[in-house]
Amino acid sequence: MSIEEWSRQALPAMLDDIRALVELETPSHDKPALVRGLRAVRELTAERLGPPAGETLHDGGQYGDVLELRYAGTAPGEVLLLGHYDTVWPAGTLAAWPFAIEDGRMTGPGVFDMKTGLVQAIWAVRGLRALGLPHPGVRFLFNGDEEIGSLASRPRIEAASEGMLATLVFEASLRGALKTSRKGVGLFDVTVTGVEAHAGLDPAAGASAIHALAELVTRIAAGAAPERGTTVNVGLISGGSGRNVAAGLATCGVDVRVSDFAEMARVDELFAGLDAADPRVTVSVTGGWNRPPMTPNPPSQRLFKEAQAVAAGQGWTLEEAAVGGASDGNFVSGLGRPVLDGIGAVGDGAHARHEHVLVGHIPERTALTIGLLTALA
Repeated sequence: MSIEEWSRQALPAMLDDIRALVELETPSHDKPALVRGLRAVRELTAERLGPPAGETLHDGGQYGDVLELRYAGTAPGEVLLLGHYDTVWPAGTLAAWPFAIEDGRMTGPGVFDMKTGLVQAIWAVRGLRALGLPHPGVRFLFNGDEEIGSLASRPRIEAASEGMLATLVFEASLRGALKTSRKGVGLFDVTVTGVEAHAGLDPAAGASAIHALAELVTRIAAGAAPERGTTVNVGLISGGSGRNVAAGLATCGVDVRVSDFAEMARVDELFAGLDAADPRVTVSVTGGWNRPPMTPNPPSQRLFKEAQAVAAGQGWTLEEAAVGGASDGNFVSGLGRPVLDGIGAVGDGAHARHEHVLVGHIPERTALTIGLLTALA
């Protein structure tokens, strides 16, 4: 039986597994729900692949825990299969938006980002075993805080990817294309402290933090350089205590996306140079770079060519794409290690109510992973 035939025959059982994970909600900020979700992922992996040869659970504190499961291969080396089990959707979303499959589209909170990818990764390893194909050892890493920046899991991901033949990230694809370039992400908070005073009785005594912040926002926004791949978004703003009070405090939250490391340095200089025209007002900046840019380093470029060859051998053409969103693959790429992202589902609507997966592509993506793991042997 061919890899493609096996993957098509496995589809009904894979859909059952995807349904089970989607119907167990796992919001990033709900630790009890994340514990239940990770337990389900662990049990599903063991059910489909048997007991792991090694298992490590890392405590994520207030964030989702990180689980590493290791399975032996038949060839030297090891490949990291990376995916997150948390979603952006709050508990209770499923009640109004249940899992469903209709006209070849599968919907539900988290189905595209990225629970289908998790199931594809598990079933790819099952396929290797069922077909008796040579393959390196595999290490699964499941983390529960990707959607909020991988604050607890980043060091685990960086450590786990060291020495790997490849890291395969099962985030969703871009219309079937692998994501070989991603922007880096900076998350900054600007706090302005002024002097409170009565706006009517003694306006000259006040130094409004809001007025100062308004001037700074224009300077921050002007730091965007779309021609260089840099975008800046002031997405949150707050401050003041009343209409008739010169504001003593104002803050804004800023999201920055960059395509290369040189732009990171330029943006750092921008924030370091922020000051207010009124000397009574002080400005402070906290936060920093959450993820470095993912750029096509030579090991990753060679890995993509290998994946292209596998797809061609299976009768289809694999493309690559650059995207503005970041993932855990950024951490691996930033260390110069081989990584491919977007191995997961084909569909659309991440973080949106039209989130969906095209069911017909699930066997193809699973077969791609099986073929790539065999090629790496």
